[in-house]
Amino acid sequence: MGRYTDSVCRQCRREGEKLFLKGDRCYSEKCSVSRRAYPPGAHGQGRRQKPSEYGIQLREKQKTRRIYGIQEKQFRNYFRKADRKQGITGDNLLVLLERRLDNVVYRLGFASSRKEARQLVNHGHFFINGHKANIPSMLVRVGDIIEVRESSRESNKFQEMKEQAAYKTPPEWLSVDAEKMTGTVLAYPRREQIDTLVNEQLIVELYSR
Repeated sequence: MGRYTDSVCRQCRREGEKLFLKGDRCYSEKCSVSRRAYPPGAHGQGRRQKPSEYGIQLREKQKTRRIYGIQEKQFRNYFRKADRKQGITGDNLLVLLERRLDNVVYRLGFASSRKEARQLVNHGHFFINGHKANIPSMLVRVGDIIEVRESSRESNKFQEMKEQAAYKTPPEWLSVDAEKMTGTVLAYPRREQIDTLVNEQLIVELYSR
């Protein structure tokens, strides 16, 4: 599978808004979107044409992909799965994306960004219900207990995350015990509990063409 290796700040600039891909840096004055609020590339500051309806839908899909760090084929598979489920397709799509293990680790406060969460999961730092979990895309279920591997808890990285997690409030569908470095999935998220700033209906319209 292809992997994006360029600066993730270019992705935020391309979408024209902060996607919070670099954790705390996105909240600082070093944020590239704040310093250079125009698309990257030689023609980024040139005159921009009004986007078409298709262009608007495409940008919303690309923005969502970049927020969750998902490749095109994988994103399309999530959409197909969401479309087959009962309920509103757009809501189903966001719920599936939120249930990804790397996103849950990020939401629990055990990583500063989804990209960092994905790396930590890949390196085997987390367990689910007592079993090693090193696949970022695996979907959590109600009742699952996510915990930092015991041998990883004393590292400087996780001690720092432990302190930060104590001051962060997880979404309503998750609970966290920062001291024990564990989190529990209380329920699947509802659309109003997902703060990702995307218009999922535009994505549904794009794939319905």
